[in-house]
Amino acid sequence: MKKQTRRKLSRDEDTMRPEYDFSKGVRGKHAARYAEGTNVVVLEADVAREFRTTEQVNETLRAVSKLLQQHRKRTRRKTA
Repeated sequence: MKKQTRRKLSRDEDTMRPEYDFSKGVRGKHAARYAEGTNVVVLEADVAREFRTTEQVNETLRAVSKLLQQHRKRTRRKTA
């Protein structure tokens, strides 16, 4: 049996199937609502190696945030 080879498609070539009808589609209809619920942060490789799960990242960031808040309170007291 011969192995089938895929031919490369040019950028201008239409690959949309005729049964797909997007004539009544609205571009970006749900984009704003989707964006409200997401906050994507891309970690650099060296940082990503330290954390295996989302929970670990969030736990660490919450701890750092708490420390920063405490530090800000202390520095305000000294200057006031």
